[in-house]
Amino acid sequence: MIRTALARPTSKLPRAGTTIFTVMSKLAQECGAINLSQGFPDFPIDPKLSDLVNAAMKAGHNQYAPMPGLPALREAIASKVERLYGFNYDPDTEVTVTAGGTQAIFTALGAVVQSGDEVIIVDPAYDCYAPTVELFGGVPVHVRLGNDMKFDTDAVKAAINPRTRMLMINTPHNPAGTILRDADMRRIAEMLRGTDIILLSDEVYEHLVFDGERHASAINYPELRERAFVIFSFGKVFHATGWKMGYALAPKELMAEFRKVHQFNVFSVNTPIQHALAAYMREPTNYEDVPAFYQAKRDRFAAGMMNSRFNLLLCEGSYFQTADYSAISNEGDLDFATRVTKEFGVATIPLSPFYKDPPTDLRLLRFCFAKQDATLDAAIEKLCRI
Repeated sequence: MIRTALARPTSKLPRAGTTIFTVMSKLAQECGAINLSQGFPDFPIDPKLSDLVNAAMKAGHNQYAPMPGLPALREAIASKVERLYGFNYDPDTEVTVTAGGTQAIFTALGAVVQSGDEVIIVDPAYDCYAPTVELFGGVPVHVRLGNDMKFDTDAVKAAINPRTRMLMINTPHNPAGTILRDADMRRIAEMLRGTDIILLSDEVYEHLVFDGERHASAINYPELRERAFVIFSFGKVFHATGWKMGYALAPKELMAEFRKVHQFNVFSVNTPIQHALAAYMREPTNYEDVPAFYQAKRDRFAAGMMNSRFNLLLCEGSYFQTADYSAISNEGDLDFATRVTKEFGVATIPLSPFYKDPPTDLRLLRFCFAKQDATLDAAIEKLCRI
């Protein structure tokens, strides 16, 4: 039998390579370096939560969950949201449990973005945003945060035109570690007033807001809430990123479209973990204590790095600390991050992959401080030698 050569497929993502998180974590493993690159904790989850998962499995909750999520979990989510933000989403029609925040973002974009639609993305931006827009035929329109890594209303406003379908925002911000405040959200509401632009508000670090600041959720603002997909993550809150569990909130008209995509994407997500989360969320301290827990880690890392040559930028939220290394080297950030991993034994993330067009003078690295104190202390010792 004669085989004919298979024609090389035309790539739908010709500019996409291997994500920087995979690259740097692989390098860390190869070099035996401390991994402060990819954003995951190196400490265990609450034993009460793992016991609940085990109990759910033993009770036989191992088959498909309902497509939008277990009713008990959706009700727990709605109760939590009302407690924190004073608004009651209908758990039957406006809450969907997802396989993590990234799947929720993918599904929201797939539900509303059509060929030629423009989606405004604020760089530096999480690296799944633009490729997902492109997969669904949309056009990413990139603007930048200001030099202080804060939201630049004027830049975003200038990018809006009749083709704009969606604005994507992220607070607390990955990788910058800054937050949106009340004034920012009010300016965004004013900017979108009178348009049919959909908002996607990525709030997966909602409980990691520091120094007594309040999380400015899109849920708090009726003008934004009525046009928004709001995305959250259980993995970030409960230190279980490998579970890939999250949820999306939206008005029922938007959520109906979301679920049309969701049912053909993953259909439903992990059943025993949904049972466990529904029970675990009955105790609010399980998420209310998270800000203080991570603020202590931020402060420990920052205090130790005072003896280094890095200049730490203000971290207002998330579990990422951005640092300027321009006093150390003029190398590009990927080259410098690679050298720090190989020569000094600490893996980090360079910021240039978070931009469509990185600034030429970009000299920033992102450190993840969601680590045990011993891990942080060992990394600090190494970084202070540079």
